[in-house]
Amino acid sequence: MNPILTCIIVDDEPLAVKLLESFVAKTPGLELVASYTDSVEAIAAVRSRHVDLLFLDIQMPDLDGMELARMVPEDTRVVFTTAFKEYAFESYEVSALDFLLKPIRYNKFLAAVEKARKWIPAANVAPPTADESTTIFIKVDGELRQIPLDRILYVNGMKDYVVFRIEGERKGLISHLTMKAVEDMLPPQRFMRVHRSFIVALAHIRSVDRNDCIYIGDEIIHVTEAYKEAFYQYLESKSVVRT
Repeated sequence: MNPILTCIIVDDEPLAVKLLESFVAKTPGLELVASYTDSVEAIAAVRSRHVDLLFLDIQMPDLDGMELARMVPEDTRVVFTTAFKEYAFESYEVSALDFLLKPIRYNKFLAAVEKARKWIPAANVAPPTADESTTIFIKVDGELRQIPLDRILYVNGMKDYVVFRIEGERKGLISHLTMKAVEDMLPPQRFMRVHRSFIVALAHIRSVDRNDCIYIGDEIIHVTEAYKEAFYQYLESKSVVRT
């Protein structure tokens, strides 16, 4: 029996993403973890969870596919998807599994998946869970910064940006991300959304008062109604009884 291969799609063209998503949907044994049109959001996700395959465009703003390919874990294989065949030679420098020229035909896509199956043994061990990751990369002031997960106190969303509050740092780190993207990249065993605009690090919570307020770092964060049930289930699982 063939192992289930997991994959992520990264392409700044929404139509190209939709085509690849349709290919994944009709390919047995291939599971789509996420799709991204923003390469910076994608690198954070790829480094914080295990995937077998990365279908990756090359020419993208901010962070191009060649740069991103050099940052992915060694056990994630890259399949480049591009309209420019001149990149074919360079793709071998980053040990790409395959190189698919646009417009991509399904038979070429399927051949790349089958090549990946030969690379990944059928008796593949279980992939590491997201909680085993120790760092994430976020783009701050035009550069990628590696942030240890255990130093993140909480994340605060502000329209199209988020602020990472880091233990020991006076100023927050501002990044152009959505709260949903941050929620996806952080391991749920260690972080929980408690408000439309706040994700907290569970290990850094000092106390929770009777008004549903969390005391963490120098901040007091109110747990809103939409998130109370999940949050108090977590507290009860830690033998904390709400009074």
